[in-house]
Amino acid sequence: MTHKILRVEEGSIAQELGLAPGDELVSINGQPIIDFVDYQALCAEEELSLLVRSGQEETLYELEKDEWEPLGLEFGGNMLGKIRLCANRCRFCFVDQLPKDARPSMRVKDDDWRTSLLFGSYVTLTNVTDKEFERILARRASPLYISVHATDDAVRNDLLRSRRKIDLMGRLKRLSEAGLCYHTQAVVCPGINDGAILERTIDDLADLQPGCLSLAVVPVGLTGHREGLDPLKPFDRDSARRLLDMTDRKREQLFKRLGTRFVFPSDEMYIIAGRDFPSDEEYEDYAQIDNGVGMCRLLETEFEAAYELLPKKMRQPVPGKRLLIACGVSVQPFMDQLIKRHPLSGTSVSVRAVTNGYFGSSVTVSGLVTGGDLALQLKDEKPSAILITSTMLKEGGDCFLDGTRLCDIERQLGIPLIPVGRTGEELLEAILQASGVEQEQA
Repeated sequence: MTHKILRVEEGSIAQELGLAPGDELVSINGQPIIDFVDYQALCAEEELSLLVRSGQEETLYELEKDEWEPLGLEFGGNMLGKIRLCANRCRFCFVDQLPKDARPSMRVKDDDWRTSLLFGSYVTLTNVTDKEFERILARRASPLYISVHATDDAVRNDLLRSRRKIDLMGRLKRLSEAGLCYHTQAVVCPGINDGAILERTIDDLADLQPGCLSLAVVPVGLTGHREGLDPLKPFDRDSARRLLDMTDRKREQLFKRLGTRFVFPSDEMYIIAGRDFPSDEEYEDYAQIDNGVGMCRLLETEFEAAYELLPKKMRQPVPGKRLLIACGVSVQPFMDQLIKRHPLSGTSVSVRAVTNGYFGSSVTVSGLVTGGDLALQLKDEKPSAILITSTMLKEGGDCFLDGTRLCDIERQLGIPLIPVGRTGEELLEAILQASGVEQEQA
C-alpha cells in the first residue's frame, strides 16, 4: 500500500531529501504503511530507510534524525481508510435505540482501535484479529480506551453478543506486560454486570496496574425507542446507592494499596443516587472526564476559581439583564445551586431543565438535548439570551442531534442561543459577555 504525498513542509527533512508532491511513500524501514498509525510509529525512529516511488522509479533514502522529529510530509486522504465497524450486537447499544428519523451518521457503529488511540473513543477489541493485535503491540499503541463491561467471559459475551469471541483478559495482560497503558469502562446493567460481577471486574482490572490506568463505571442509557430490543432495567436510587457503597469501599482499599482510587463512577450515577459528587482531589487527573466522569465537579471547581478573581463589586446579587441556562434534567439541580451560590451584579441567571422528547424522558443528560425540544419547551421564555452546552451540537458545527440547526432554533425563539464550552471559566465568561457585565464594570 502506497501513500501519495500531498505537500512537503518548507525546510523539512523531506524537502532536504528532495521529496515532492505526487511522490508515493512505499515503505519505512522495509515495512509497508497500512495507515496513519503505522506512519507515525515507524517514522518516529532515529534511523530511517524510506522507499519512495516517483513515476516509475523507486528510490531508497537513508537518513538519521532526532527521535520523533517529523519528516514534514502531508498525505492525501486521512490515511485511515474506512472506519472499522462494530461486530457486536450489544444488548444496551445506544445506536439501536435511536429514533427512526435519526440522521444516518448517528447510526455508524465505530469500534476501531485506531480512533480509540487518536481520539479516545471506546472499543471492545472483538473485531481485532490476532494479527492486528500484534500490530497494536508492535506500534506501541497507547493509551487505548477499552470497553470491558465485565471480566467474566460469560457475562461479557452475553452483553456484547459478539460474532467473535476473544480472550479479553489475555489481551489486557499482554498490553500491560508490553508496558502499554489503557483506560477501561463498564456500562453497568442492573442485575447483569453489577454486584459481585462488577466487584470481580474491579479486582481483575486493578491487578493489571499500572497498565490499566482506570475504570469508569457508567449506568446503562435507555431511550424511549426500545421496541423489539431486550428488556433492560435502568438504575434507580436504591440500586445506584448500592453500587456506590461498593465502589466507595473499593476506592478506599485501592488508594491504600495502589495510590490511585482507580474506579470512577460517572456523574450520572451520583445524580441517580442523590449523592454529592466526590471532592476535586478524588478525581485525581480527571482521566475519564470525556466519559462523563467528574464533569460537574471540575466545572464547579473551575467556575469558583474564576469567580473569586472577579472584583468584589461584580460579585453582588444585583438584578439586571436576564439570562437562561438550558440543560438536561439530571444536571439542573446542580447547575441551579452553582449559579445561586455565585451571584453577579447586573445580571439575573436562571436554569431551566429541558425534558428529552426526542430520545425519551428517560434520557436526562444535557448533551443529548435537541434543538426541537429547546424550541418547543422554551417558546414562552423571554430572556436576553439562552446559554447551552456546546456538546448539544455536532463537534465543530451548528447542528443538533435531531438535524435542526442553531440558527433555525434562534429564529423560532427570537432569542440568541450561545453555545458554551464545558469548562467553568468558559461558563462564567459566557454569562458575563451575554449580560454585558464585564464591559460595564471590569
